[in-house]
Amino acid sequence: MNSRKTCLASAISLTTLIAANQSLAEPADDGQLEEVVVLGTGATFNSSAVSEAMRKQQSSITSVNALIDNLPGVSVNEGDAYGFDDWSTNISVRGFTISLDEQQIGTTIDGIPNGGSNYGGGAKANRFIDPANLASIEVSQGTSDIASRSLDALGGTIDYRSQDPVDTRRSRMELSAGEFDARRFYYRFDTGTFAGNSKAWISYANQEATDWITETAQNEREHIAAKLVTTLENGTVNTYVSYDDIHENNYQRIYSETQFKEFPEDDFLRGKWVGIPYIDQLYRRGWSTLRKNLLAYSQFEYDLTERLNLHAGLYYHTNSGRGDWVPPYLVDITDDGNAGQSEFLGGSTAYGGLQTGQIFYVDANGNALTPIDGCISSVVNIYGQSGPEYDPACYPANAIPVMSYRHTHYKKKRTGLIADFTYNGLIAGFEHELRGGLWYEDATRDEHRDWHKITDATRSADFDAAPYWVQYDRSYPQETRQWYLQDALVIDAITLTLGAKQFFVDVQREDFFGASPDVGINSDSDILISAGLLWATPLENTELFAGYAENFKAIGDSVLERPDSDLDNIDPETSETIELGLRYTGDSFTATATYFENQFENRIIFLDNNTTTGPNYLIGTNGTYFNAGGIESNGLELLLDYDLGESFNLYTSYTLINATYLGSGDAAVDEAQGITPGNTVVGIPEQLFVVGLDWNSELLYGGVSSKFTGDRYVDTNNTWVADAYITTDAYIGINLIEINPALTAVNLNLVVNNLFDTDYLGTVVSGGAWIGAPRTLSLSASVDF
Repeated sequence: MNSRKTCLASAISLTTLIAANQSLAEPADDGQLEEVVVLGTGATFNSSAVSEAMRKQQSSITSVNALIDNLPGVSVNEGDAYGFDDWSTNISVRGFTISLDEQQIGTTIDGIPNGGSNYGGGAKANRFIDPANLASIEVSQGTSDIASRSLDALGGTIDYRSQDPVDTRRSRMELSAGEFDARRFYYRFDTGTFAGNSKAWISYANQEATDWITETAQNEREHIAAKLVTTLENGTVNTYVSYDDIHENNYQRIYSETQFKEFPEDDFLRGKWVGIPYIDQLYRRGWSTLRKNLLAYSQFEYDLTERLNLHAGLYYHTNSGRGDWVPPYLVDITDDGNAGQSEFLGGSTAYGGLQTGQIFYVDANGNALTPIDGCISSVVNIYGQSGPEYDPACYPANAIPVMSYRHTHYKKKRTGLIADFTYNGLIAGFEHELRGGLWYEDATRDEHRDWHKITDATRSADFDAAPYWVQYDRSYPQETRQWYLQDALVIDAITLTLGAKQFFVDVQREDFFGASPDVGINSDSDILISAGLLWATPLENTELFAGYAENFKAIGDSVLERPDSDLDNIDPETSETIELGLRYTGDSFTATATYFENQFENRIIFLDNNTTTGPNYLIGTNGTYFNAGGIESNGLELLLDYDLGESFNLYTSYTLINATYLGSGDAAVDEAQGITPGNTVVGIPEQLFVVGLDWNSELLYGGVSSKFTGDRYVDTNNTWVADAYITTDAYIGINLIEINPALTAVNLNLVVNNLFDTDYLGTVVSGGAWIGAPRTLSLSASVDF
C-alpha cells in the first residue's frame, strides 16, 4: 500500500493544492440552511455538506451531530433520538471514530479547533452550536484541508459553521415537544444592519427530556449564543460566543449478544432506588454527565491587496463539569480501629493515599461488618450474582448499608491564535495560489476525583456535601504549535497541489498530591506531506481528483493519567490516506464516486475499566493506553443528488469499507491485547446505504429517508456480530409566509425518527454496545415576527 501512495504522491506533487476553498453554504434570510450541493467541487479531495432536507429529518431538539448521518462514509449513533448522553455518542468516518474510547476525527467550529472530543475534558460540536443557529456542516472524509486545526484528525475533519445574522431586524420563537417528556424553547433576536456595516444576533435555548428506557433520567440543557459580523471595505470581522450548560443521565452498554436478544430494549440501569447497594449502583440518575462550555472567538479577514489575503483569529474556551457513578461501598482509607469508620461517620476528608479495603455494611456505631460465614448471596443484577458482602441477608438485621457517590471533576481552559495568508500570483506565466498559516494554543486540563458518602443508602442517592476522600488531583498543561504551507499551480485544466505541515505538542502532568512524579511527553510530528491533482475533464461539468495526505494525532494527556504507564513505549498515532475520485456537477444532477485507502499506524488502544462484571470504580482513571499495531482500510463512496422537477429531490449514497487490524509485529503482544491481525475493526460496518426522497411545495413539505447499516463486530476476536439494520426517518411540515403583517413566517414540523421502531445496536465499542433509540416523534412550531 505504501508503494501505491508513493507513486500517487510523486505523480501529483509537481506543485500544489487549492484544496480547501470550498464554498460553505450561506444561510438563507429565514435562518434555515439553503439547499446545498452535497459534494465538494473544485477540490483535490472528497468532501460533502448537509442539505436542508437532512436538517428537516431531525428534530430541533436533537444535537447537530445527527445531521451528518446520511453523508457518504459517515455513521452517527447516539443514546437517544435527541442526542442527550455524550457517553454513548459515536461518529465514524471511513473507519475512523469519535467515541467514548477513541478520538480520530478532527472537529472545528467556524474553523476554530474544538479542543478534542474525549469525554474527560473534551467537547463535541453540540456543546458549541445550537441546531437552530447552524448554517452548514462540511465533512472532509479523508485528506481534507491542510489548514484545518486539530490534534485528532487521523481520518478527516468535520467543520460546523454558525449562521451569520440576517440583514433585517427579526425575532424568532420556537416551541418543540416530543416523546419521553421532551420540551424545548428557543428564541433569537437579529438586530438587522446597524451602524452602517454591522449586524448581530443573540439566542437562548432551553430543553429537557428523559430517557426512553425507564423514563426517569434528568436531561437538561441551556444554551446561550451571540454573533456579530462587521463588514469592512476590504474584509470582515466575525465575533461569536456560546455558553452551554448540560446535565445528562447516561445509558449503559450491554456486553453479550444473548443479553440483547433477550432484552432488546433494556440497558438494565434502574429508575427506582431500592435500598440494596449492589442493585442501586445501577440507578440511572447516579450515572451522570455534567458540563459547562464557554467558547468565544473573534476572526478577522482582510484583502491587503488584490493578490494577498490575511486571516487571523483569537479564541478562548473553558470546559468544566464532572462525571458521576454510585459505587456500592465506601472506600476504607483511614485506619480507625474500633472507633467507627470515619468514612461513614464524617467530619474529615482524606487527601490522597491508598485504599486499605472496602466497607459494605456497618453497625449503629459505624464499625464495618463482615458477612456471616458460609452465607450465599441471592442478590443478582446484570453483572451477575453478588458476593455475600453485598447481600443484606448475610448481615444482622440492624446492619446499615453504605454507598459512595463518586465524582470525577474536569476543568479545561484553552487560549489560542490562528493566522493565515493566501497569495495569488503567477509562476512562469501560470496562475498559482500560495497559502500558509500558524496555530498556537496554550491549554491546561485539571482533573480530580472525590468520593462522597451517600447520606442514607436505604432511601436515596442524596450525598454528603463534603467528600470523605479526594482520590487524586492533577493538572495537565499543554502547548501546541503548528505551521503549514501549500501551493497550487493551475496549468490549463489541471490544478496540481503540494503542501506540508508540522505539529509541535508538549504535555505535562503535575500531581498536586505528590503521589506520582511530575513528567512531560513530547509528541512532535514529522513534516507531513499532502499532494493533490484536479483535472477539469473534457466532459462538461466533470472533474477528476486525486489526493494524498499524511495525518497525525498527538499523544494526549490521557496517557499521563496512569502513573505506571511506560511513556517510552507510546508513540503518536499516524495515518496516510489516498483518494481517487470522479464528480459531476450539473444544474439538477450531481454525483461523485471516490475510492480511498487509509493506513493507520501506532494505534493507541484504550483499555476500559467498565467490564461485564461491573465498573472498577477504584481505578485511578477511566482506563489505560498502549500502542497496538494499527488499522488498514480501503473502500468506495458513491453519491447521487437529483432534482426530479421543481418539487422532488432524490438523494442516495453508498459506502463500502474494508477495515482490518494490523498487528504489532509481536504475536505474543497481539494475543495479550486481544488483537488478531486481519480481523475486521470493531464497530465498522462493511456497507452503508442511504436513500431519501424529499418534496417541497409553496405551502407543504415532507420527506422520508432510510439508512442501511451493515453487520459490525463488537469484539476484536470477531465472534459477536451486531446485526445489520435499517432505520427510517420521516418528516412533514407546513410553511406559512407573511400570513399577517405582524407574523412574517410560521412553520410547523413533525419528525418521526426510526419510523418502524427497529430494534438494533447503536454505538459499538470494543466488547460492548449501546442499544439504539426506538421510534420517537417530535413536533416543532416556529414563528418569525
